[in-house]
Amino acid sequence: MALTTIQVNNKLIRFRKEIYREFIRENMFAPYMGTGLTAIIRVLSDLKAGGEQVNVPLVARLQAVAIANGTLAGNEEAIDNYGCRFWIDWARNAVRTNKQEIHRDSADLFDYARPLLADWGKELLKNEIVDAFNSVTSESAPPNLGTANGQRVNGVSIDSATAGQRNTWVTDNQDRVLFGASVSNYSTTFATALATLDTVNDKLDSTKLKLMKRLAMRTNPRIRPFKTNDGYDFYIAFCGPNAFRDFANDSVVINANQYARPRERGYEKNPLFNDGDLLLDGVIIRQVPEMDTRNPTLYTTAGTGSTKVAPVFLCGQGAQALFYGQMPRPTTLDNTDYQFLRGVGIEMAYGIGKLFKKTVGGNLKDWGVFTGFFSAADDA
Repeated sequence: MALTTIQVNNKLIRFRKEIYREFIRENMFAPYMGTGLTAIIRVLSDLKAGGEQVNVPLVARLQAVAIANGTLAGNEEAIDNYGCRFWIDWARNAVRTNKQEIHRDSADLFDYARPLLADWGKELLKNEIVDAFNSVTSESAPPNLGTANGQRVNGVSIDSATAGQRNTWVTDNQDRVLFGASVSNYSTTFATALATLDTVNDKLDSTKLKLMKRLAMRTNPRIRPFKTNDGYDFYIAFCGPNAFRDFANDSVVINANQYARPRERGYEKNPLFNDGDLLLDGVIIRQVPEMDTRNPTLYTTAGTGSTKVAPVFLCGQGAQALFYGQMPRPTTLDNTDYQFLRGVGIEMAYGIGKLFKKTVGGNLKDWGVFTGFFSAADDA
């Protein structure tokens, strides 16, 4: 008796219409972004009405010696003020197809164009926040402003900066940088300071984080900490997974989580079992994976024996500013070739960068960021 078999062209194939998009991580900076003066990253819309640049006035505290019964007239203190300039540029992307391809498609792929474009915009902004932290502050407009590719990050990336620009930044910000375990690792030559970092003594741990905080509290102009609703001062330290790994493995940090934090019922809220922020000595340590994936190439072999190093950004209020000229909005293709072509896009205009102030002596100092550099080798 013959057994009937199904010819290959007659075999049933089922195509799912639901499409799985590649994972896009949420913006880990989002909880610390806001429109108020107390935000770590201020989000402002001054340029929505038009314009290419905006000026942010920064004012230092008064420091004059008090006068008792002497003459005050003629001895008034001048207000130390500076205007920090930001420029914006456009960011656009789009996808296009035609009716023929849409008709052939089994999964309505083009219907997913809008979510894909939205994901692209979110990832771009998140990456450029990281790039802004890894930049050398500059009073000049971004070097690619207004070109085909544009540039929204205000400042010069560490990788693109000249040795002279890096040295100027580390000299201007001497009270705002730490290289590894010791203040004595500092050098006005940026490459020399990085080369002191080794994989044994200069990994991020509780001792070095506390040192960063103490140094940040001594800065001039002061870095204003983030204040909670109940009046406590906090700093936020953003770091990549490698530095976060080293910090989390410190016995002091492990014991702090084990004994000092509330013991919640269930694993969902227990810090020993969940990924999330760590807290020590008034500093919230937040892991941002993109800080390792976008780690400047310069840092890959910058440590002792060409070892990898990574930055940690301890932030107070006004660490960065994000200025929108246009919030993200959807666009469509105008040239439709008799409605046969279809295209959708996204466009936005913004500028992102560290706030900085020029001192009386002419130094450009990061306003709300203290930067630490630590050995952060990849997993073997």
